[in-house]
Amino acid sequence: MRTAILGPAERAESLASMAERELDVLVVGGGVVGAGTALDAVTRGLSTGLVEARDWASGTSSRSSKLIHGGLRYLEMLDFALVREALKERGLLLEKLAPHLVKPVPFLYPLQHKGWERLYAGAGVALYDVMSMAPGHGRGLPAHRHLSRRHALRVAPCLKKDALVGALQYYDAQMDDARFVAALVRTAAGYGARVANRARVTGFLREGERVVGARVRDVEGDGEYEVRAKQVVNATGVWTDDTQAMVGERGQFHVRASKGIHLVVPKDRIHSTTGLILRTEKSVLFVIPWGRHWIVGTTDTGWDLDKAHPAASSADIDYLLEHVNSVLAVPLTRDDVQGVYAGLRPLLAGESEATSKLSREHTVAHPVPGLVVVAGGKYTTYRVMAEDAVDEAVHGLDARVAACVTEDTPLVGAEGYRALWNARARTAARTGLHVVRIEHLLNRYGTLTEEVLELVAGDPSLGEPLQAADDYLRAEITYAASHEGARHLDDVLTRRTRISIETFDRGTRSAREAAELMAPVLGWDNERIEREVRHYEKRVEAERESQRQPDDLTADAARLGAPDIVPL
Repeated sequence: MRTAILGPAERAESLASMAERELDVLVVGGGVVGAGTALDAVTRGLSTGLVEARDWASGTSSRSSKLIHGGLRYLEMLDFALVREALKERGLLLEKLAPHLVKPVPFLYPLQHKGWERLYAGAGVALYDVMSMAPGHGRGLPAHRHLSRRHALRVAPCLKKDALVGALQYYDAQMDDARFVAALVRTAAGYGARVANRARVTGFLREGERVVGARVRDVEGDGEYEVRAKQVVNATGVWTDDTQAMVGERGQFHVRASKGIHLVVPKDRIHSTTGLILRTEKSVLFVIPWGRHWIVGTTDTGWDLDKAHPAASSADIDYLLEHVNSVLAVPLTRDDVQGVYAGLRPLLAGESEATSKLSREHTVAHPVPGLVVVAGGKYTTYRVMAEDAVDEAVHGLDARVAACVTEDTPLVGAEGYRALWNARARTAARTGLHVVRIEHLLNRYGTLTEEVLELVAGDPSLGEPLQAADDYLRAEITYAASHEGARHLDDVLTRRTRISIETFDRGTRSAREAAELMAPVLGWDNERIEREVRHYEKRVEAERESQRQPDDLTADAARLGAPDIVPL
């Protein structure tokens, strides 16, 4: 497989070639499920296109808890099939598909009752461990362990002494969700899929009842394309119902959005060597290690306002601070919050009005000939959802099609990653970069790190860190635009890197330097640089203002004060 480059020229070529001849499968939606579906289809030998109206992973898939997990709470709900499926996928990702992107992470579960709670919770976590090993994957994670209160406080000194009588510690996994999607897209493109972001479907092509493709508008160049396909897959997540409306069919199910918000705080604000998982009255609360930070989340509330830019209100932030502070010896304050982000889960509507009770199962349907819809599910099981969607699409193709092979198809950067990791000291010596920098690159790009280092070799100034976000090298900004499909400043600061949530200025101090690095790649002049910087600053201010509002309605109105850089 050749490593695909997702630069401006490659994007234009992909859009043009999609319109030249009929595809077997056109996937609409560039989140984790859409990207996974494109990879599944193209690795079965099908000619495949993938379009996304905004940026890759710009919706739900960049705003999750960044966990790859089986879901302990689903085990408590006796949903053994969902947990078993998710644990198998967790093992595959850790060991084979993306070991450079998916990493083990420990969690401490404080016990608040003597006797029965240790037995009850301990039995659940023990079953979780056993189920993770059953499919032959997951043995690489340490087994859970029981801790006394004294031992638990040594592991997590941040906890109040009276907040626990003991604890359990177990392992799950985490990843950078937006980077993972970018890797999926590049992997699909490497196998021959034609991919284009900032390409919006404005309607479906019909022949009688049958869907035979889609009208696609290049929102950057303002061109229009008719992309014909034997099967179209709608993988648009919380936009599923809106996409279905284009064919006059809502489909056999309804997707509701549930908002989850997360806070990002500096590492030194919570003194712990492990993540935390806490019960709330509605769900669970995670405190997740994230480099030099912690992610605290999440909420679970219904949302029927703007889907592109879900807003976190002051009430949301207070809710998380109140619940996490109930167990912390040194409470967090608003001043400790470095970043805030909100995302929407696409849930299949059930009988209950409570979003936490709606289904996390996924479903696939064929509402009209030529159109497949996939919705629901959870990030961890994206590969299973993609397989089911392509299986359904195959029914509409007049040919024998190979079975799914994505269980054995590593993502770009995975093959040879462990060998490069073992040689990281030599790489540091060869390049003159500190070994910590090389580790940072390997855990973001895997073996594609060599491509980033080639940029540094050609221009040593790219080996310097960004002035106001020194976790990232200047080369990473250039690489995001030249190789990873970033089209705008927001794409780089929010998704290709996490500067927008990892700095107290939320990326505003890095905006100009980043825009100037992107400019030569994307052909920007000074006026365009100014426009990108101004837009980013307005977006950050609108988000800050929304987070000062008391409720969803006022927060949504404040967030919409900053329009998109490219109107849809």
